[in-house]
Amino acid sequence: MPLNLASYIDHTILKQTTTHAEVDRVCVEASLENFAAVCVPPKYVPDVKKLLDGSRVKVATVIGFPLGFNTLEIKVKEIENALDMGVDEVDMVINLCALKSGDWKYLETEIESCLAPVYAQRKVIKVIVESGMLTDSELVSCCKLYGNYEIDYLKTSTGYADNGATIHAVNIMRANLPNRIGIKASGGIRTFAFAKELIDAGATRLGCSASIQIMKESRAN
Repeated sequence: MPLNLASYIDHTILKQTTTHAEVDRVCVEASLENFAAVCVPPKYVPDVKKLLDGSRVKVATVIGFPLGFNTLEIKVKEIENALDMGVDEVDMVINLCALKSGDWKYLETEIESCLAPVYAQRKVIKVIVESGMLTDSELVSCCKLYGNYEIDYLKTSTGYADNGATIHAVNIMRANLPNRIGIKASGGIRTFAFAKELIDAGATRLGCSASIQIMKESRAN
């Protein structure tokens, strides 16, 4: 059965200088390709909801992005605000300061608090662990922790760290997460060959800004 690559892709634009024109373009491209979602800065969520009205493409935005050290109260407020604007999916960066300090209890409290508003509206949450900054042991511990919760996806990266998605990280995640939890690979996915490798390793979503080029390459294969 042919790979429906478009159904894996979150067409993403999250640079600090993102303009209305760029968001418009991303929405048009996502509609034409029938991507899974677009992922945009929170500021643009209301505009994107209007632009994609009647489309199957979901609207995603980011929480605690890209560093993850926002206070718990701020992250919850960000999520509530995004949901009020009509977002379908939120991609939340965990508190890496807590992780590196070994404060797993804080991370439990964080995910429980952040899941509550998402659960209430039956939306989707992707939890970003920034795998390129973690040891293998830390990544396994993240899988064990977040695997205890009804999250939708564990996500490798923000795309802002030095190291983005890797086959190695996706393999670890798939081996240590319940099957019900998807894996979103993101950061540095620029070719069809790499996208396919990540999917073969177990990724069920891909966060890409080079989505159109990847689709062109996929059609040439």
